[in-house]
Amino acid sequence: MYATLAVLGAFVLIYSLLAKRIEHWTISGPILFVLVGLLLGPNALDVLSVHADAELLSVLAELTLALVLFTDASGVDLTVLKRTRTLPIHLLGIGLPLTILLGFLAGVIVFPGMPVMSVALLATMLAPTDAALGKAVVTNEAVPSSVRQGLNVESGLNDGICVPVLFLFLTLAQGLEEGHSALGTGLLLFAKAVGIGIVCGVVVSLLAVFLLRLSLRHDWFSESWTKVSVLAAAFCCFGLSQALDGSGFIASFVGGLIFGHLSKPHHERLLEAAEGIGDTFALLTWVVFGAIAVSPIFNAFSWQALLYAVLSLTIIRMLPVWLSLSKLQAPTEAKLFIGWFGPRGLASIVFAVIVLDAELPGAELLTMIVVYTVLLSIILHGISAEPWANAFGRRMGRARQAQA
Repeated sequence: MYATLAVLGAFVLIYSLLAKRIEHWTISGPILFVLVGLLLGPNALDVLSVHADAELLSVLAELTLALVLFTDASGVDLTVLKRTRTLPIHLLGIGLPLTILLGFLAGVIVFPGMPVMSVALLATMLAPTDAALGKAVVTNEAVPSSVRQGLNVESGLNDGICVPVLFLFLTLAQGLEEGHSALGTGLLLFAKAVGIGIVCGVVVSLLAVFLLRLSLRHDWFSESWTKVSVLAAAFCCFGLSQALDGSGFIASFVGGLIFGHLSKPHHERLLEAAEGIGDTFALLTWVVFGAIAVSPIFNAFSWQALLYAVLSLTIIRMLPVWLSLSKLQAPTEAKLFIGWFGPRGLASIVFAVIVLDAELPGAELLTMIVVYTVLLSIILHGISAEPWANAFGRRMGRARQAQA
C-alpha cells in the first residue's frame, strides 16, 4: 500500500509541476494517467493489483464524484445560466432523455439476450458527460461563449439528474431478480434514496452557510482553511446521506446548488481550492482505472461491447443533441461540435461500480462496456478537443465578421 501511495504521489507531483505545459499537448492529462495506470497494472509492473485495489477504485471514484457534483453545482452561476439557459435546457430537457432512450434501443439490438432493466441501466450509466474531460473545450475562449456555457452547464448537471434515474432502474432490476413486486419496491427505494438525499443536502448546506457567515462576521475564518471548507461540506453531504440509506450523490448535488447560491460573494475563492483537490482526485481515479479496469480488457475482447461503445460516443449522443437543437437555428458545425464533445468519464465509472456492487447477473458485461466507452472517450475526445475547438472558434469568428 505504501509503495502504491508513493508512486501515485510522485506522478501527481510531476503532473502538477508540468500541468500548464501539458494542457497544450494533444495528449490530455487523463490519457497520460490511464497510461500510467496501465504501466502499474497487472499486465506490466503489477504495482496496482486488480483484486487488492478494486475497493480503492470504488471509494476513490465515489468520493471524487461527490466532490465534483458539489463543486459543479456550487459553481453554477444562475445569472449566466438565465442568460444562456436555452441551450442547456434543450440539452438536458430533450437531449438527455433521448440519449437514454436511444441507448436503450441500441442496447436491445446489440445485446438481445440482456435483461431489459440491465439495458436500461447501461443506457443511463453512459448518458452523463464528464466536465473534467471536456475542460479543454469549455475553457477555450476561441469557442463561442454560448457553446462553452451550454456544455459546461450540461456536464455539470446531467450526472446529478441521472443519479435518481440510475437508482430507479437498479431497484427495479433488483426487485425483478428477487421476485418482489418490482415496481412498488423500486419506487419506494427510489423515493427513499432521493428524499433522504435531498433532505441531507439541504440541511448540511444550510448549516454550512450559516456557520460560514457567522465565522466571517466574527472574523474567525482563517484563509488557510478555505482549501478544505467546500471539501468538508461535500463529504458531509455525501457521508450523512449514505449512512442514512439515501443517495449521497443526490445530497452532494443538491447541497452544492444551495451552498453556491447562498455563499456568494465568497464561494469563488472557496471553490477554487476545492476544484483543484477534485482535479487531483480525478487524476488518481484515472490511474487506478487504468490499472484495474483497463488492464483486464486486454485479456478478454468483446466486439459487441466495442460496437456499443462506438455507438454511445457517436449516434447515441450526437443524434439526440442534433434533434434537441433543431429549433435553435444553430449552425450545422455547432450541432456536430456540441454532439461530439460529450465525453464519458467519472460518473460512468462510479455508476458502473454501483451496479457491480449490486451483484446483478451480467454486471461484469455492463462494466466492460462502460470501460470500453470511457477508454475510447479519453483517447478520442482528448486528442480532438484542442484542434477542433480552435478551428471551430476561427470559423465561427469569421462567420460573425461576415454577418457584421
